[in-house]
Amino acid sequence: MSDILMPKATAVWLVENTSLTFEQIADFCGLHPLEVCGIADGEVARDIRGADPIGNGQLTREELDKAQANDAYRMKAQVSRHAELLKPQKKAPRYTPVSRRQDRPDAIAWFLRHHPEVTDAQISKLLGTTKSTIDQVRTRAHWNAANIKPIDPVTLGLIGQLELDALVKKAAEKKAKDDLKKGILPEDPTLRPASETGAAIDDRDAEEAEIRASRIEPKAEDVFGKSTYVEDDEDDED
Repeated sequence: MSDILMPKATAVWLVENTSLTFEQIADFCGLHPLEVCGIADGEVARDIRGADPIGNGQLTREELDKAQANDAYRMKAQVSRHAELLKPQKKAPRYTPVSRRQDRPDAIAWFLRHHPEVTDAQISKLLGTTKSTIDQVRTRAHWNAANIKPIDPVTLGLIGQLELDALVKKAAEKKAKDDLKKGILPEDPTLRPASETGAAIDDRDAEEAEIRASRIEPKAEDVFGKSTYVEDDEDDED
C-alpha cells in the first residue's frame, strides 16, 4: 500500500461519504481503527475538512465499490499525481565557478574572524569547501596564507545575504543552547558598565569634594578656640 496524502482528512471524507468499515478505512489511511471510530464520533479531527481520495487520484471508484460490497476487502491506494511534487528535493552540492574558487579562503577567514560560532561543517557546506582547507586557513598553513584577507562572502558573490543571515542566526542559537547546558549564562545587555550609567562619575565627584574640603585653610577659632577676653573700657580711656 502506498502512503497517502493527508490520511486524517481522507479518513474524514471516507467516514462521511462511504459505508466502509472502520477497519477498512484505518487500513487504507494507515490509522488505528479506534482513531477512525473517534473521527466518526466527532472526538478526533473535529476541525479537519475531508479530502476526496478519488478526486486527488489516490483511489479509484472501482476500488471503493469493491470495498463497500465486501467488508473483508482492503483497498489499494494509487500513486498520487501530487506525490512526486511533495517529495523533499535533495539539495545538489554547491558548485563554485573556477574563477571564484580563489576567493573561498578569504570568505573562510571572514567567518573565522567575525563568526567563530559557525562550525567548520557549516562553513564547508555553505562555501563548498573542505574542512582541511578551513583548518589550513585557521592555522595559516594555507599555501596562499600571506595573501588571504577576511572578506564578506556576500561581497565576494559566493552566497546571498539571506542565506548568510540564516546561517549566522542558526549558529548563534545553537551556541546559546550549548552554553546554557554548560551553565554559562548569556551576558545581560541591561547591565552596563558604571562609566556608562554615571555611577563612576558620582563617586569621582564625592572624592573631589572631599579633597576640596581638606584643602580649606582652618580659621583661628578652629585652632585656638573662641576667645572669651573682653577689654575694659577704662583701660581704653587711659
